[in-house]
Amino acid sequence: MASPAKKRKQPQGNEERRKRRSGGTLALDDLKALGHQLLSSRAHINNLPVLLSFLSPSSPVALALESLISIQSFFVPLFPEIPSSLSVPNKRSEAPTDDGEEKDVELVFKDWLRERFGEFLNGLIEITVSEQSVDALRDVALDAIMDFVKLGKDGRFHSAIYHRFLHRIVQATSAVDPLLDLLGPKYFKYIDVRYFTYTSMDKIIKSFESKIGKATLHSDEDSSKLSSMEFPVHIMYNILSRCPPLEAEKEQSYEMWSQLGISSKEVGKLSSNDLVSDAEPENLRKVDTDVSSSSHITKKIKLKFAKAWISFLKLPLPVDVYKEVLASLHQTIIPYLANPSILCDFLTRSYDIGGVVSVMALNGLFILMTQHGLEYPKFYEKLYALLTPAIFMAKHRAGFFQLLDTCLKSSYLPAYLAATFAKKLSRLALAVPPSGALIIIALIHNLLRRHPAINFLVHQPIGDENDRGTSVEDNRSGEDARESDNGHISLSAKLGTDPFNIQECDPAKSNAMRSSLWEIETLRHHYCPAVSRFVASLENDLTVRAKTSEVTVADFSSGSYATVFREEVRRRIKQVPIAFYKVIPSSLFDNSEFPGWTFGNQQNDKQELNARQNEVTV
Repeated sequence: MASPAKKRKQPQGNEERRKRRSGGTLALDDLKALGHQLLSSRAHINNLPVLLSFLSPSSPVALALESLISIQSFFVPLFPEIPSSLSVPNKRSEAPTDDGEEKDVELVFKDWLRERFGEFLNGLIEITVSEQSVDALRDVALDAIMDFVKLGKDGRFHSAIYHRFLHRIVQATSAVDPLLDLLGPKYFKYIDVRYFTYTSMDKIIKSFESKIGKATLHSDEDSSKLSSMEFPVHIMYNILSRCPPLEAEKEQSYEMWSQLGISSKEVGKLSSNDLVSDAEPENLRKVDTDVSSSSHITKKIKLKFAKAWISFLKLPLPVDVYKEVLASLHQTIIPYLANPSILCDFLTRSYDIGGVVSVMALNGLFILMTQHGLEYPKFYEKLYALLTPAIFMAKHRAGFFQLLDTCLKSSYLPAYLAATFAKKLSRLALAVPPSGALIIIALIHNLLRRHPAINFLVHQPIGDENDRGTSVEDNRSGEDARESDNGHISLSAKLGTDPFNIQECDPAKSNAMRSSLWEIETLRHHYCPAVSRFVASLENDLTVRAKTSEVTVADFSSGSYATVFREEVRRRIKQVPIAFYKVIPSSLFDNSEFPGWTFGNQQNDKQELNARQNEVTV
């Protein structure tokens, strides 16, 4: 006979089942009751699918949050018993044995739990990725996912759940910045989270690379497929850029999210080829089995960091991502690679593109050349080609001109190369804004001071160029090369002509050594006072280094019309020009300057008109 208490609860259970069958909505109290029943006994295991149905971004926040907490509390103690595979069911024997019937039933129940846990995990991931989710619900869902990530077997990091999570983020069709803003500060500070982020991103990027590799630009279908890959590439870059590299000097103690962190099991997954590919072979032939060793962790993190970024740089990057990568490559990637020379192909290919992309690739390429022994014979030829009027108005012009000044600093630079850069800069001074002219004067000042062999460009009399290049007759026409009646060669063709060829791409063939810096003389009469004053610094004898000093290009590299005007307004003027008038003017212009026009006030005009009428009457 049923107890009275059970009789009182029975109608409530019938009402809940009726609501489920009819598709009616449950109240918050009903969900709490279902959650308490689920946690109290396995007899209420059928409450689990009901709670899962409310775990959706479209559900009311209170209901979704209550369902999430109840289901998480249910799965946490059972998580070690759930089969490790989240996608492939466990294989069971078709014909159960006599004594194994109960075991087979238990396996069926675990498989059912595994499927429900997969649905729960999918619901959590959808909440974190969806734009409809509120921040509070997204935050709780993210914490729930990461809690299961650290509940792997024997305290290991559950890389399968984390990989599934990142893969869904990359496949998102809407912006995931709110999620990444939560994920980065809260979890990327843990070393094992960074490690498995790089590992999973490397796998995800390679899968995308295989899809892109099959597509070509010749068909519309493949072109649309390539364009559809741009948004995932943006997400990949956002994840990698938000995951900070390992700074071994600053991070003395490595904080792990899971109990074991980067377990010794992961060491076995690293093949000898992988270990040698991005670091010195003699340092990685023997893998340290001590998991707590900081040097060992540093090597593993650097290896995964390099593999993830190299895989990403092999993708066809959108232009905006391409520029962002090049702008920060020398600060966020190169210093943390064990062997930065693996980026030489990417940087040289970017440097050969030309335009803004070459300007942004210059910084990283210069670091590889000066610090890692990269040989690039056409470096100065490409650098010379970047000097155009447009570069003086580019967004990244400040860094470019500072780097240009550094590249031309070596005393081993050939004289013809230094002369070519000085001459082209002086020619560009005629076509750039005042801020650009100030940069050019600073660069030429430093070139003349560092390379005394090109000081002849300041003043080169006619005829002296024969000692510095080819013969003068090579550039003359037949009539100019003939001797006149008095036996002297006619120099009419030389007067007023400049042998320098600014259109020549090869600095060695530009004839800069036979020219002069006559353009600098025109800057003395520049309309901008700052330019005309600054050019006077070139009048000093720059070969005497004891009496002169180099100009800091950084002080002028980020200049513009606004900065020039602001400095001119702040400047204190010692001598003020004075305008003297015998008679105080009553208008801006005098009537005699514009016949037929009058510029006085109306009262004076009427008086003048009346006076003229009186004269006519008399």
